[in-house]
Amino acid sequence: MTKSLVIVESPSKAKTIQKYLGQGYTVLASGGHVCDLPQKTLGIDVEHGFEPEYEINPEKKETIKRLKTALKQNDVVYLATDPDREGEAISWHLKNCLEIPDGKNRIVFNEISKKAVNNAIENPRELDMNLVNSQQARRVLDRLVGYKISPILGKRIKKGSSAGRVQSAALEMVVNREREIRNFVPEEYWTLEADFLHDSSEFMAKLLKINGKKAEIADEARMKEILSDLDGASYRLASVQKKNRKKSPLPAFTTSSMQQEANQKLNYTAKRTMQLAQQLYEGIAVEGTNVGLITYMRTDSVRIAEPAQKEALEYIEQTYGKEYCPEKPRNYAVGAHAQNA
Repeated sequence: MTKSLVIVESPSKAKTIQKYLGQGYTVLASGGHVCDLPQKTLGIDVEHGFEPEYEINPEKKETIKRLKTALKQNDVVYLATDPDREGEAISWHLKNCLEIPDGKNRIVFNEISKKAVNNAIENPRELDMNLVNSQQARRVLDRLVGYKISPILGKRIKKGSSAGRVQSAALEMVVNREREIRNFVPEEYWTLEADFLHDSSEFMAKLLKINGKKAEIADEARMKEILSDLDGASYRLASVQKKNRKKSPLPAFTTSSMQQEANQKLNYTAKRTMQLAQQLYEGIAVEGTNVGLITYMRTDSVRIAEPAQKEALEYIEQTYGKEYCPEKPRNYAVGAHAQNA
Protein backbone atom coordinates (compact mmCIF):
# COMPACT_ATOMS: atom_id res chain seq x y z
CA MET A 1 0.00 0.00 0.00
CA THR A 2 1.28 3.46 -0.93
CA LYS A 3 2.08 5.56 2.10
CA SER A 4 1.52 9.30 1.86
CA LEU A 5 2.68 12.24 3.97
CA VAL A 6 0.38 15.28 4.13
CA ILE A 7 1.82 18.51 5.55
CA VAL A 8 -0.59 21.18 6.81
CA GLU A 9 -0.01 24.33 8.87
CA SER A 10 -2.05 23.79 12.03
CA PRO A 11 -1.75 20.86 14.47
CA SER A 12 -5.52 21.01 15.14
CA LYS A 13 -6.21 20.84 11.41
CA ALA A 14 -3.80 17.89 11.14
CA LYS A 15 -5.87 15.89 13.64
CA THR A 16 -9.12 16.54 11.77
CA ILE A 17 -7.66 15.68 8.36
CA GLN A 18 -5.97 12.55 9.76
CA LYS A 19 -9.42 11.23 10.76
CA TYR A 20 -10.76 11.91 7.25
CA LEU A 21 -7.89 10.18 5.42
CA GLY A 22 -7.32 7.23 7.76
CA GLN A 23 -4.74 4.50 7.17
CA GLY A 24 -2.04 4.98 4.58
CA TYR A 25 -1.73 8.68 5.39
CA THR A 26 0.37 10.55 7.92
CA VAL A 27 -0.72 14.14 8.52
CA LEU A 28 1.80 16.47 10.18
CA ALA A 29 1.87 20.22 10.82
CA SER A 30 4.55 22.79 9.99
CA GLY A 31 3.17 25.23 12.56
CA GLY A 32 3.07 28.08 10.05
CA HIS A 33 6.12 29.58 8.36
CA VAL A 34 9.34 27.59 8.57
CA CYS A 35 11.55 30.16 6.80
CA ASP A 36 11.84 33.93 6.93
CA LEU A 37 14.24 36.80 6.39
CA PRO A 38 17.04 37.03 9.01
CA GLN A 39 16.13 38.94 12.17
CA LYS A 40 19.32 40.97 12.61
CA THR A 41 20.06 42.05 9.02
CA LEU A 42 18.01 43.47 6.15
CA GLY A 43 18.16 40.13 4.32
CA ILE A 44 17.42 41.69 0.92
CA ASP A 45 19.94 42.23 -1.85
CA VAL A 46 18.77 45.67 -3.00
CA GLU A 47 21.52 45.86 -5.62
CA HIS A 48 20.43 42.69 -7.43
CA GLY A 49 16.70 42.67 -8.01
CA PHE A 50 15.75 42.82 -4.30
CA GLU A 51 16.50 39.13 -3.94
CA PRO A 52 15.42 37.92 -0.46
CA GLU A 53 17.79 35.84 1.67
CA TYR A 54 15.82 33.24 3.60
CA GLU A 55 16.88 31.17 6.57
CA ILE A 56 15.13 28.48 8.60
CA ASN A 57 13.48 29.92 11.69
CA PRO A 58 15.53 28.76 14.72
CA GLU A 59 12.42 27.44 16.49
CA LYS A 60 11.46 25.39 13.40
CA LYS A 61 14.67 23.38 13.01
CA GLU A 62 13.24 20.48 15.01
CA THR A 63 10.06 20.63 12.90
CA ILE A 64 12.08 20.38 9.68
CA LYS A 65 14.06 17.48 11.15
CA ARG A 66 10.83 15.67 12.09
CA LEU A 67 9.32 16.25 8.65
CA LYS A 68 12.47 14.98 6.91
CA THR A 69 12.26 11.77 8.94
CA ALA A 70 8.59 11.33 8.04
CA LEU A 71 9.36 12.04 4.39
CA LYS A 72 11.75 9.07 4.27
CA GLN A 73 9.05 6.81 5.68
CA ASN A 74 6.45 7.70 3.01
CA ASP A 75 6.22 7.24 -0.74
CA VAL A 76 4.32 10.43 -1.61
CA VAL A 77 4.20 13.89 -0.06
CA TYR A 78 1.38 16.42 -0.35
CA LEU A 79 1.82 20.05 0.65
CA ALA A 80 -1.58 21.07 2.05
CA THR A 81 -0.88 24.48 3.55
CA ASP A 82 -3.59 27.18 3.45
CA PRO A 83 -5.04 28.17 0.05
CA ASP A 84 -3.71 31.74 -0.04
CA ARG A 85 -0.47 33.58 -0.79
CA GLU A 86 1.01 32.85 2.62
CA GLY A 87 0.11 29.16 2.35
CA GLU A 88 1.63 28.90 -1.12
CA ALA A 89 4.86 30.50 0.15
CA ILE A 90 5.00 28.11 3.12
CA SER A 91 4.65 25.15 0.74
CA TRP A 92 7.44 26.57 -1.40
CA HIS A 93 9.73 26.93 1.63
CA LEU A 94 8.87 23.40 2.76
CA LYS A 95 9.64 22.06 -0.72
CA ASN A 96 13.07 23.73 -0.64
CA CYS A 97 13.92 22.81 2.96
CA LEU A 98 12.83 19.18 2.56
CA GLU A 99 14.38 18.93 -0.93
CA ILE A 100 11.13 17.70 -2.48
CA PRO A 101 11.49 17.16 -6.27
CA ASP A 102 9.41 19.23 -8.70
CA GLY A 103 6.01 17.78 -9.46
CA LYS A 104 2.33 17.87 -8.64
CA ASN A 105 2.44 17.69 -4.85
CA ARG A 106 0.49 20.83 -3.89
CA ILE A 107 -3.12 20.31 -2.79
CA VAL A 108 -5.65 22.95 -1.69
CA PHE A 109 -9.11 22.87 -0.15
CA ASN A 110 -11.31 25.77 0.88
CA GLU A 111 -13.20 23.85 3.54
CA ILE A 112 -12.19 21.06 5.89
CA SER A 113 -14.65 18.35 4.98
CA LYS A 114 -14.00 14.74 4.01
CA LYS A 115 -15.24 15.35 0.48
CA ALA A 116 -13.10 18.47 -0.02
CA VAL A 117 -9.94 16.82 1.36
CA ASN A 118 -10.35 13.67 -0.75
CA ASN A 119 -11.07 15.76 -3.84
CA ALA A 120 -7.86 17.73 -3.23
CA ILE A 121 -5.84 14.52 -2.89
CA GLU A 122 -7.21 13.36 -6.26
CA ASN A 123 -6.30 16.67 -7.95
CA PRO A 124 -2.79 17.73 -6.92
CA ARG A 125 -1.06 20.53 -8.82
CA GLU A 126 2.32 22.18 -9.08
CA LEU A 127 3.22 25.15 -6.91
CA ASP A 128 1.81 28.46 -8.17
CA MET A 129 4.87 30.69 -8.32
CA ASN A 130 2.71 33.74 -9.06
CA LEU A 131 1.19 33.37 -5.59
CA VAL A 132 4.62 32.70 -4.08
CA ASN A 133 6.09 35.80 -5.70
CA SER A 134 3.10 37.85 -4.56
CA GLN A 135 3.80 36.86 -0.96
CA GLN A 136 7.52 37.51 -1.41
CA ALA A 137 6.86 41.02 -2.74
CA ARG A 138 4.70 41.77 0.29
CA ARG A 139 7.32 40.41 2.69
CA VAL A 140 10.12 42.37 1.02
CA LEU A 141 8.07 45.58 1.23
CA ASP A 142 7.38 44.90 4.92
CA ARG A 143 11.10 44.50 5.58
CA LEU A 144 12.22 47.50 3.50
CA VAL A 145 9.70 49.85 5.12
CA GLY A 146 10.23 48.49 8.61
CA TYR A 147 14.03 48.42 8.55
CA LYS A 148 14.48 51.71 6.73
CA ILE A 149 11.84 53.93 8.37
CA SER A 150 11.45 52.52 11.90
CA PRO A 151 14.93 53.67 13.06
CA ILE A 152 14.15 57.21 11.86
CA LEU A 153 10.89 57.24 13.83
CA GLY A 154 12.73 55.94 16.88
CA LYS A 155 15.20 58.83 16.73
CA ARG A 156 12.86 61.64 15.73
CA ILE A 157 9.54 60.79 17.40
CA LYS A 158 9.66 58.13 20.11
CA LYS A 159 11.94 55.24 20.94
CA GLY A 160 10.38 51.93 19.91
CA SER A 161 8.16 53.47 17.20
CA SER A 162 7.78 51.32 14.10
CA ALA A 163 6.63 51.76 10.52
CA GLY A 164 4.88 49.19 8.36
CA ARG A 165 3.84 48.62 4.77
CA VAL A 166 0.16 49.05 5.65
CA GLN A 167 0.12 51.06 8.86
CA SER A 168 2.27 53.87 7.43
CA ALA A 169 -0.08 54.43 4.50
CA ALA A 170 -3.12 54.08 6.79
CA LEU A 171 -1.65 56.68 9.16
CA GLU A 172 -1.35 59.18 6.31
CA MET A 173 -5.03 58.62 5.43
CA VAL A 174 -6.02 59.24 9.07
CA VAL A 175 -3.91 62.42 9.24
CA ASN A 176 -5.32 63.77 5.96
CA ARG A 177 -8.87 63.07 7.15
CA GLU A 178 -8.19 64.81 10.47
CA ARG A 179 -6.91 67.87 8.59
CA GLU A 180 -10.15 67.94 6.57
CA ILE A 181 -12.16 67.76 9.80
CA ARG A 182 -10.22 70.60 11.41
CA ASN A 183 -10.50 72.77 8.29
CA PHE A 184 -14.24 72.19 7.98
CA VAL A 185 -16.35 75.29 8.50
CA PRO A 186 -19.75 74.27 9.96
CA GLU A 187 -22.94 75.81 8.63
CA GLU A 188 -26.10 76.03 10.72
CA TYR A 189 -29.30 74.56 9.32
CA TRP A 190 -32.69 73.57 10.72
CA THR A 191 -35.28 71.00 9.69
CA LEU A 192 -39.01 70.98 10.39
CA GLU A 193 -41.01 67.80 10.95
CA ALA A 194 -44.61 67.36 12.08
CA ASP A 195 -46.73 64.45 13.30
CA PHE A 196 -50.21 64.09 11.77
CA LEU A 197 -53.22 61.96 12.62
CA HIS A 198 -55.47 60.70 9.83
CA ASP A 199 -58.18 58.04 10.19
CA SER A 200 -56.59 56.82 13.46
CA SER A 201 -53.23 56.46 11.69
CA GLU A 202 -50.23 58.53 12.69
CA PHE A 203 -47.53 59.54 10.25
CA MET A 204 -44.66 61.97 10.16
CA ALA A 205 -44.08 64.55 7.41
CA LYS A 206 -41.05 66.71 6.70
CA LEU A 207 -41.09 70.24 5.27
CA LEU A 208 -39.35 70.10 1.90
CA LYS A 209 -40.62 73.11 -0.09
CA ILE A 210 -41.98 76.59 0.57
CA ASN A 211 -43.96 78.13 -2.31
CA GLY A 212 -42.45 75.56 -4.69
CA LYS A 213 -38.86 76.26 -3.65
CA LYS A 214 -36.56 74.12 -1.52
CA ALA A 215 -37.02 74.87 2.16
CA GLU A 216 -33.75 76.34 3.45
CA ILE A 217 -33.87 77.17 7.15
CA ALA A 218 -30.58 78.78 8.09
CA ASP A 219 -31.25 79.85 11.67
CA GLU A 220 -33.73 79.96 14.56
CA ALA A 221 -35.17 83.28 13.44
CA ARG A 222 -36.18 81.83 10.08
CA MET A 223 -37.66 78.77 11.80
CA LYS A 224 -39.81 80.96 14.06
CA GLU A 225 -40.97 82.91 11.01
CA ILE A 226 -42.09 79.70 9.26
CA LEU A 227 -43.84 78.40 12.39
CA SER A 228 -45.68 81.69 12.68
CA ASP A 229 -46.88 81.37 9.07
CA LEU A 230 -48.10 77.81 9.76
CA ASP A 231 -49.98 78.75 12.92
CA GLY A 232 -53.63 77.83 12.40
CA ALA A 233 -53.00 76.44 8.91
CA SER A 234 -55.04 73.55 7.52
CA TYR A 235 -53.48 70.53 5.82
CA ARG A 236 -54.53 68.00 3.22
CA LEU A 237 -53.12 64.71 2.00
CA ALA A 238 -52.53 65.21 -1.73
CA SER A 239 -51.44 61.70 -2.73
CA VAL A 240 -50.21 58.37 -1.44
CA GLN A 241 -47.71 56.19 -3.24
CA LYS A 242 -47.20 52.52 -2.45
CA LYS A 243 -44.18 50.66 -3.73
CA ASN A 244 -42.87 47.12 -3.38
CA ARG A 245 -39.23 46.93 -2.45
CA LYS A 246 -37.11 43.88 -3.01
CA LYS A 247 -34.19 43.31 -0.69
CA SER A 248 -31.59 40.67 -1.39
CA PRO A 249 -29.78 38.86 1.43
CA LEU A 250 -26.31 40.09 2.23
CA PRO A 251 -23.37 38.19 0.73
CA ALA A 252 -21.21 35.86 2.80
CA PHE A 253 -18.64 37.40 5.10
CA THR A 254 -15.18 38.37 3.97
CA THR A 255 -12.55 38.53 6.70
CA SER A 256 -12.94 42.29 7.12
CA SER A 257 -16.77 42.32 7.12
CA MET A 258 -16.80 39.44 9.65
CA GLN A 259 -14.48 41.36 11.97
CA GLN A 260 -16.56 44.55 11.62
CA GLU A 261 -19.83 42.76 12.39
CA ALA A 262 -18.33 40.91 15.37
CA ASN A 263 -17.04 44.20 16.76
CA GLN A 264 -20.31 46.09 16.24
CA LYS A 265 -22.67 43.35 17.48
CA LEU A 266 -20.53 41.51 20.06
CA ASN A 267 -17.77 44.02 20.85
CA TYR A 268 -15.12 41.44 19.88
CA THR A 269 -11.60 42.50 18.97
CA ALA A 270 -10.31 41.43 15.55
CA LYS A 271 -7.89 39.06 17.30
CA ARG A 272 -10.63 37.29 19.26
CA THR A 273 -12.84 36.99 16.17
CA MET A 274 -10.04 35.35 14.20
CA GLN A 275 -9.19 32.97 17.05
CA LEU A 276 -12.80 31.78 17.21
CA ALA A 277 -13.03 31.51 13.42
CA GLN A 278 -9.80 29.46 13.36
CA GLN A 279 -11.30 27.00 15.86
CA LEU A 280 -14.49 26.64 13.82
CA TYR A 281 -12.44 26.10 10.64
CA GLU A 282 -10.04 23.54 12.10
CA GLY A 283 -12.80 21.55 13.74
CA ILE A 284 -14.99 21.43 16.84
CA ALA A 285 -15.93 18.19 18.58
CA VAL A 286 -19.48 17.27 17.52
CA GLU A 287 -20.77 14.00 18.99
CA GLY A 288 -17.21 12.83 19.57
CA THR A 289 -15.91 13.71 16.10
CA ASN A 290 -13.94 16.78 15.07
CA VAL A 291 -15.93 18.59 12.38
CA GLY A 292 -14.94 21.74 10.47
CA LEU A 293 -17.94 24.06 10.80
CA ILE A 294 -17.00 27.00 8.55
CA THR A 295 -15.11 27.38 5.29
CA TYR A 296 -11.84 29.28 5.01
CA MET A 297 -11.98 32.40 7.18
CA ARG A 298 -9.13 34.50 5.74
CA THR A 299 -10.63 35.65 2.47
CA ASP A 300 -11.57 38.64 0.35
CA SER A 301 -14.12 36.57 -1.59
CA VAL A 302 -17.87 36.17 -1.01
CA ARG A 303 -18.00 32.82 -2.81
CA ILE A 304 -19.89 30.03 -1.03
CA ALA A 305 -18.94 26.36 -1.43
CA GLU A 306 -21.31 24.52 -3.78
CA PRO A 307 -22.07 21.67 -1.31
CA ALA A 308 -23.08 24.26 1.30
CA GLN A 309 -25.40 26.00 -1.17
CA LYS A 310 -27.00 22.69 -2.13
CA GLU A 311 -27.56 21.63 1.49
CA ALA A 312 -29.03 25.05 2.37
CA LEU A 313 -31.51 24.89 -0.53
CA GLU A 314 -32.56 21.36 0.44
CA TYR A 315 -33.08 22.42 4.07
CA ILE A 316 -35.16 25.48 3.10
CA GLU A 317 -37.35 23.44 0.75
CA GLN A 318 -37.95 20.69 3.33
CA THR A 319 -38.50 23.06 6.27
CA TYR A 320 -40.31 26.05 4.75
CA GLY A 321 -41.49 24.94 1.31
CA LYS A 322 -40.33 25.23 -2.28
CA GLU A 323 -41.83 28.72 -2.68
CA TYR A 324 -39.07 30.06 -0.43
CA CYS A 325 -36.28 28.63 -2.60
CA PRO A 326 -34.67 30.65 -5.39
CA GLU A 327 -34.57 28.97 -8.79
CA LYS A 328 -30.81 28.80 -8.50
CA PRO A 329 -28.29 29.63 -5.74
CA ARG A 330 -27.29 33.26 -5.40
CA ASN A 331 -23.80 34.07 -6.60
CA TYR A 332 -22.32 37.43 -5.76
CA ALA A 333 -19.70 39.21 -7.84
CA VAL A 334 -16.12 38.58 -6.74
CA GLY A 335 -13.51 41.29 -7.19
CA ALA A 336 -11.04 40.85 -10.01
CA HIS A 337 -8.13 40.55 -7.58
CA ALA A 338 -9.84 38.40 -4.94
CA GLN A 339 -8.00 35.24 -3.92
CA ASN A 340 -11.35 33.42 -3.92
CA ALA A 341 -10.73 31.29 -0.82
